[in-house]
Amino acid sequence: MKPTRLVLLAIWGLSVVCWPGFPGHAAPQVVKRAQMHMGTLVFLTAVASDTQLAHATIDRGFAEIHRLEQILSTWIPDSELSRINAAAGHRAVKAGPETMELLEYSLEMARLTEGGFNIAIGPAVEAWNVSRKGRIPSRKELEATRPLMDLSAIHIDKEAGTVYLARSGMRVDIGGIGKGYAADFAARVMREAGASAGVVAISGDIKTFGRMPDGQRFVFGIQHPRKDNGITIGQFELEDEAVSTAGDYQRYFEKDGIRYHHILDPQTLQPARLSQSVTIVAKTGVLADGLDTGIFIMGPESGMALIERLPGVEGVIVGADGTVSVSSGLQGRLQLNPQP
Repeated sequence: MKPTRLVLLAIWGLSVVCWPGFPGHAAPQVVKRAQMHMGTLVFLTAVASDTQLAHATIDRGFAEIHRLEQILSTWIPDSELSRINAAAGHRAVKAGPETMELLEYSLEMARLTEGGFNIAIGPAVEAWNVSRKGRIPSRKELEATRPLMDLSAIHIDKEAGTVYLARSGMRVDIGGIGKGYAADFAARVMREAGASAGVVAISGDIKTFGRMPDGQRFVFGIQHPRKDNGITIGQFELEDEAVSTAGDYQRYFEKDGIRYHHILDPQTLQPARLSQSVTIVAKTGVLADGLDTGIFIMGPESGMALIERLPGVEGVIVGADGTVSVSSGLQGRLQLNPQP
């Protein structure tokens, strides 16, 4: 087992890890804590000169994630996004810089992925109800939601500082990009507060900065989309990078031997069938998080072509048949595991 993998296990298995210091110097401290935010368990790891400072930087990180959640969560009735959705078809709503920026990022992700990523697909997802009991809606039900997914009906007025959804019944949901965005913010404030390195992990969206006290990078393992018990396809090191994975194994139900998952193709309004999972590595969490879903829908051929065109972006795509495609920049970094 490589030393970097041992480092990762040490960090995620303990709340405080102490590295031997040099004579006359205090040993750096590694602190890990978890809290519930954004509907999931968030893990923050901080490396700092002492335990007190490490905890203080983690406090800042959690506070920043909580702040963004109050603005962007559609589960909070008075959040900015909830108010924008409630006013759809009626009036424009004042929005702060974070909401405006994230919506603009979302529209750019839609452009890059040829419409694969769509923050207005919520009504179709609700018709499928995959996140709860699961049902197969009729074609008529699904087609009724199509006009509500028109991204051209999202009007962002930077000068006025407003957002207007032009069609009644529309709603935007940043669940497919917001966690990566929040991870970027949390990592930045932790660093500003004094952490020399750290990890922000919000569900499957991870942002790293710096290195461990012994100089080792952080390691990320790609879960096998068809194997349980922590079996991974492989692992690679991260430094000042973000990683995000979209997969058909995260939320799904099966009927008559067919898997129905939560990642819908905006064109067909059916679960996307070209991929099992997509992992994206990028400099920012918002880019990694926004691209993985759209590329999942695009499929291995078009998706990998997009990855290769984008500077600073790498990826691993597991196709519908289980074939693993690795981008050129990751081929020297990804250590593939023998599969059972």
